[in-house]
Amino acid sequence: RCDQSSQSQVAREVGYSGAAISCVIRGKYAGDVRAVEQAVRGAYLRAVVACPVLGDLPSHQCLEHQRRPFAATNRMRVDLYRACQKCPNARRVGRKEEDHAER
Repeated sequence: RCDQSSQSQVAREVGYSGAAISCVIRGKYAGDVRAVEQAVRGAYLRAVVACPVLGDLPSHQCLEHQRRPFAATNRMRVDLYRACQKCPNARRVGRKEEDHAER
């Protein structure tokens, strides 16, 4: 169980808000719980994914890249966007902005 201070720390480390983490803990999170689990696995269990653009990276960093908006002016983001379209690690369910709590 997370107390308030460690819950906030967990939220920062996995890239979700404290409110989102609190909702997940209470079983009330309306967003993509599997994405939160993937972020926790990357941040704390050192789970990695194979990215065709960036190579092996922690799964929570993969999710962070997926949340960033498309930017045609940034070559890496264009490459990531294209690669994510067919990547098995892409979170297609719940990828709407409102499903991810603000940081």
